Amino acid sequence: MELYIAISVFAFLILISLLSSKISSQINMPCLLLFLAIGMLVGSEGIGHIEFDNAHAANTIGSIAMAFILFSGGFDTEWKAVKSVFVTGGILSSIGVLLTALFTGFFTWGVSRWLFPGTPVKLSWCLLLGSIVSSTDAAAVFSILRSKSVSLKGKLQPLLEFESGSNDPMAAFLTVFMVSVVTAEAAAGGELMPLIDYWVILPMFLLKMAIGIGVGYGIGMGAVWLYNRINFDYNGLYYVLGIVMVLSSFALPELLYGNGFMGVYVAGMTMGNHRFVFHNGVGKFYDGLAWLMQVILFTMLGLLAFPSRVWHAKYLGFAVAVFLMLLARPLATFIGMWRSSFSWRERLLVSWVGLRGGAPIMLATFPMMGGVEHSDLLFHMVFFIVLTSVLLQGMTIMPLARLLGLAAPLRKTPRIPLSIEDTGDRNMISCEITLSGVMNGRSLSETQLPTGALILLIRREDKIIVPRGDTRLLEGDILTILGNPEAVSECRVKFAGRN
Repeated sequence: MELYIAISVFAFLILISLLSSKISSQINMPCLLLFLAIGMLVGSEGIGHIEFDNAHAANTIGSIAMAFILFSGGFDTEWKAVKSVFVTGGILSSIGVLLTALFTGFFTWGVSRWLFPGTPVKLSWCLLLGSIVSSTDAAAVFSILRSKSVSLKGKLQPLLEFESGSNDPMAAFLTVFMVSVVTAEAAAGGELMPLIDYWVILPMFLLKMAIGIGVGYGIGMGAVWLYNRINFDYNGLYYVLGIVMVLSSFALPELLYGNGFMGVYVAGMTMGNHRFVFHNGVGKFYDGLAWLMQVILFTMLGLLAFPSRVWHAKYLGFAVAVFLMLLARPLATFIGMWRSSFSWRERLLVSWVGLRGGAPIMLATFPMMGGVEHSDLLFHMVFFIVLTSVLLQGMTIMPLARLLGLAAPLRKTPRIPLSIEDTGDRNMISCEITLSGVMNGRSLSETQLPTGALILLIRREDKIIVPRGDTRLLEGDILTILGNPEAVSECRVKFAGRN
């Protein structure tokens, strides 16, 4: 009976969390905050009285959940959109994260000595805190923007998507490194690690990221090759294979002393930017898995937190959160974007769009596993910082974007009850009519479609149009086209004016 009760409670929590995603769009707040709140509500100090304090289990579940979330983020990242911001995004997700960790760590060290005079606060412990909260969660930002039908102009959207997807590996690497530093100092009787020894972080970082990128790319290309050549008797096995790719691209780099989070993100991006059998279905499957993992991750972390201890860390936590939002993130952003082509208004918005998400809370379980002194206080401080960031920044992103003139209407894509899987000889694509397309302003009777291609429907803003011979195509129309790969590729050039 206990097993069935646990399963029922688990299913109920997932259902409540999913339903709360609709509430979040109405109150201008990311879903993750409600997921965390639900976990705290049913926790040991809430109405549910569910006791969960196993940091090892939380870290294991959280790492696997993060792997699926990062893989899905990489799968949805279009290389054509991010290649123009690759250098800037790469700098922000590496050097920017490092600078944020350093600024935050030194500030925490200084302010803690002022708030708690006479209490020895080690610099390494403060740098560990800075490392944990150094990554951002721009996905939470876009959930706010989409809820109000707002997007961002220019290259801001791909820049923030790429940065948010690729900065978690750097934060994870810094966190694990600083945990080893803190534990080594504790084993040495509190003796500080020589400053020169910190330089080992650079070759370690380059090696781990290189292994992660190499293995992730290899697994991604191998997956594309396998999907296009294997012929399962049951379609459901293609989705099972998708799970295998996520787990292998996360675990194999770690076994080779690389960074698994980078490996899984690169593998997802590699697969997402190559055509293979069941590409559309697998992409939707990954998206659903990522949402499930977010619900599990945030609800579990809410269960792990104690509201009374979160409130106990309010003074130092609030000071660090404000410094992180107003100084650390902006300084790191402006330094990282120093030579970029972005305007000062765009840089200002990027510096503010730095919400802390579920990754910092999950990373805060590493010190608890490593037996770091005051790790419980560290975890609840991170929890408070995340809550403060989501509340203050989440509620002001849209007003700031409008004030800076960087908000743009979001093109809504209507939901269509149509699902046709890609096969080796048949693809289905969505193609947008552009100004450079030769069919802009012409009727469908003038299209002269390639042999083997068929226009299934046309999406115009929030309407679905049944294609007819006299239907005139307009810029911004999205055509759903079915056909063989050659015909589909020719249609993309004809309608969108690009390969």
